Amino acid sequence: MSLTEILILVCSFVVLLGIGLPIAYCIGLSSLFTLVVSMPSLTAFTTMAQRMATGLDSFSLLAIPFFVLSGQLMNSGGIARRLVDFAKAMVGGLPGGLAFVNIVASMLFGAISGSAAAAASAIGGFMGPRMEKEGYDKSFGAAVNITSATTGLVIPPSNILIVYSLASGGVSIAALFIAGYVPGLLVGLALMIVSAVIALRNKYKRGSWESLGETFKKFMSAFPSLLLLVIVIGGIVVGIFTATEASAIAVLYTLILAFIYKEVKVQDLPGIILNTVVTTSIVMLLIGTSMGMSWVMSYENIPQEVSKALITLSDNPIVILLIINMILLFVGVFMDMTPAVLIFTPIFLPVVTNLGMDPVHFGIVMVLNLCIGLCTPPVGSVLFIGCGVAGISIQKVLKPLIPMFLVMILVLLLVTYVPQLSLWLPGVFGY
Repeated sequence: MSLTEILILVCSFVVLLGIGLPIAYCIGLSSLFTLVVSMPSLTAFTTMAQRMATGLDSFSLLAIPFFVLSGQLMNSGGIARRLVDFAKAMVGGLPGGLAFVNIVASMLFGAISGSAAAAASAIGGFMGPRMEKEGYDKSFGAAVNITSATTGLVIPPSNILIVYSLASGGVSIAALFIAGYVPGLLVGLALMIVSAVIALRNKYKRGSWESLGETFKKFMSAFPSLLLLVIVIGGIVVGIFTATEASAIAVLYTLILAFIYKEVKVQDLPGIILNTVVTTSIVMLLIGTSMGMSWVMSYENIPQEVSKALITLSDNPIVILLIINMILLFVGVFMDMTPAVLIFTPIFLPVVTNLGMDPVHFGIVMVLNLCIGLCTPPVGSVLFIGCGVAGISIQKVLKPLIPMFLVMILVLLLVTYVPQLSLWLPGVFGY
């Protein structure tokens, strides 16, 4: 390992990112510059191209475009509105009821679609005006929407957990999916507690409980959408189909559902498919370049050196895990989730496995860390979407975000140091 190569990799990445180049290009070019120093130019270009192509040559990755398409169909097919109505019937009468509705609906929609951005856009679009009409502060409503939207990245099915499975060398996707339920629900519960405290302090209007008959009616309206979770996760857990096959089934099911609800027409499909292609191409370019960078770092022995450095700092697992969490929280502020998972999984996974940490457990911890980064400037995509949907500046939403950040970090530490919160359910199902 040469210090020169490491400096070139880090400095070129930071400079390219600083001048505003898209992150996929920053990752790819900085990796290429590093290889050019280590080997002949033609070999470097060929190697980088091969590693990008090899990184995308995975059957598991086929699930991503299908889940993206499924999410696009849900976003257009009236599913969000039905989930909001069902959530309102369930929790609308509690203190801070509309905030609870936002959180529960985001958890449901995010879990079904597997997309935090889709949840922030769809649920925020419905709930923002409703909360403001009932006297809730706009910045508080936006903060609730932004943070709760990330729960769908932990509660399965989740594209980022598929990416982690690829980066970790084949950790079971089914085990990761099952492991995400309890931590995801804990984040949602923590956000509800904070929302209730803020609602009581500000004396926000409490909603009314709906009749049992009306609640049942709204449940039946949302039931076909909720059934998707049972079909996808149940089929994977029982072993009827793989995660990739489940993603194709999810597309077929949501397409049928969208036509039954009569909110998606045949002429809408080209636009939906085009949006899916654009989103998928961005994700796949990130995956390809990130896998190239991961190989370069392995070639330069960076993961081994990081592992040695962390063990030199301390041999206490609690301290090392705390340091890794702090690094991932910092990384999440400046880097999107997909490249962060692909780049830092090969670095930190050997460290934590040497400490006796289960790879499934670490995957959930990593995703929880990076979910917080999606809500923080300057790169937080969900933050920008949530503020855009609410029509509010980032500066105004930061104050109500702070207590929600704190409870998300508290849940993160709880999940980090209590492995059974992640591993209990996979153990029950034999994973």
